[in-house]
Amino acid sequence: MSWRERQADVVVAGAGLGAVAAALAAADRGASVVLAGPSRRIGGQLTSQAVPPDEHPWIERFGCTARYRALRDGIRDYYRAHYPLTAAARARPHLNPGAARVSALAHEPRAAQAVLEAMLAAHRSSGRLEVLLEHELSAADVEGHRVRAVTAGDRVVHAAMVIDATENGDLLPLTGAEHVTGFESREETGEPHAPAVAQPDNLQPVTACFAVDHLEGEDHTIPRPEGYRPFALEAPDPRTNRLVPRTLHPNPAGDPAEVGPDLANPELDRDLWLFRRIAARGNFAPGAYASDITLVNWPQNDYLGGNVIGDDAARHEAAARQLSLSLLHWLQTEAGLPGLRLRGDVVGDTPDGLAEELYIRESRRIQGELTVVEQDIAHAVRGDRGAVPYPDSVGIGAYRIDLHPSTGGDPYIDIACCPFRIPLGALIPVRLDNLLAGAKNIATTHITNGAYRLHPVEWNIGEAAGHVAAVCAERGTVPRAVRADPPALAELQRELVRAGVELAWPDVRAY
Repeated sequence: MSWRERQADVVVAGAGLGAVAAALAAADRGASVVLAGPSRRIGGQLTSQAVPPDEHPWIERFGCTARYRALRDGIRDYYRAHYPLTAAARARPHLNPGAARVSALAHEPRAAQAVLEAMLAAHRSSGRLEVLLEHELSAADVEGHRVRAVTAGDRVVHAAMVIDATENGDLLPLTGAEHVTGFESREETGEPHAPAVAQPDNLQPVTACFAVDHLEGEDHTIPRPEGYRPFALEAPDPRTNRLVPRTLHPNPAGDPAEVGPDLANPELDRDLWLFRRIAARGNFAPGAYASDITLVNWPQNDYLGGNVIGDDAARHEAAARQLSLSLLHWLQTEAGLPGLRLRGDVVGDTPDGLAEELYIRESRRIQGELTVVEQDIAHAVRGDRGAVPYPDSVGIGAYRIDLHPSTGGDPYIDIACCPFRIPLGALIPVRLDNLLAGAKNIATTHITNGAYRLHPVEWNIGEAAGHVAAVCAERGTVPRAVRADPPALAELQRELVRAGVELAWPDVRAY
């Protein structure tokens, strides 16, 4: 083959958390891997989208894979090694650099970037893993029910197994994989909260996140953006959809150790400064930070004007970025906080100072061998029985069914959810034999995507996909054959457990 072609056991499309987890798991198991996608850096939600992890209340004790826990521990160790922490902060076993209300581990994107790079470093050095960033996915060579090769930029990657772990499920239309977008109908899914008629263009909003600090007495007002409009410091309560006031008080006094997440308490999102604060100055040596840094991923800059899947994606992406710049300008002017300073250096040094990529909540989703529906996991349906105990589990997750106001005009849908399993059948397309979903594109519905889309679940999905792909490449089989053969499935699950993947929950309550 020419230098423009590569042969690998596994090709992973994408560079986000699911993609990194898939590449790491496949390479750890001995497969040769190519990871390819258009992003400038790896990490997705944690890095180029700039969103610190949203997690369940038990995350410090159980409920994630060993590799995801190594990522979390690595971020904390990175701060201890490279940041001027106070002695008190350094000694905390559960260090939370930002002391955020919504996360037990709120941090700057660069820390996660460094740790993820380190996790992949040995495989890249050995040649087992090749990473092709800034390589747009443009084509797939499909013969019958197999994907033979994927074109990324100027490279053609031939592989036995293919994983789509892109942010928007971009490989699905290229391969002809049967897939859906938006809201399915109640007739299709039987879900209590589904509409009578399918709404394929009705998706959760995207958000152009940005970081700010606040320097009292200074003026960092940005120029008035095109399409500027005023905002308000109020937004619907996710669980009642009743408008409630928010507050924004930069740089509160006090020990950040006293500010901690209570992930079951919706009242804690009322103060927007603390909500996603990623650097609490009190955790660092005096003078290290002139101000806290907070990440703006708020109801006010959720973009509802359209979705970024389809022909009009570029226009909607630009409009989402203008919305966030308008919010910042409003905060600096009409809200009376000119000292708010845009920290583009924290989120990737982009021309407009916003995060490199939009925060994606919902992507294209495969039509899978098994589809996770609301009545499988919603506490109102399942009660104390817990979520459906899928026998083909390849991991677990927990989060409320959390749907932001949508591009189709729906309000918040926020539903208590039982801790759930990740079924292998939801990673396997109905027809293509050697393609796996490895991120938010698994066979959930619009509703259940709201629970399966968060950081540790996306990681577990990708990790499982990578491990399954490596098994199939080594043994010359396909995922649906493994799932259909009880001894093969049991052996796969034993391997996953040995690799540190939890397949079932202990007895815990709904979240």
